[in-house]
Amino acid sequence: MRLSIYGLIWRALPGPKWLKVILALLLFCAVVFVLMKWVFPVISDYMPFNNVTMDPDSAP
Repeated sequence: MRLSIYGLIWRALPGPKWLKVILALLLFCAVVFVLMKWVFPVISDYMPFNNVTMDPDSAP
């Protein structure tokens, strides 16, 4: 038996198909909002691409 997280979420959502689609979209938007509001700002200090500097002597 092969389980996927999307299948589990789909089966856990209540209601008919049209309501499940709306709830899945709302759930997706909520996850994106939480990531952008709280998670990404906290981990941005640890990302290597934030320390980009250019040396003026190395310009062509």
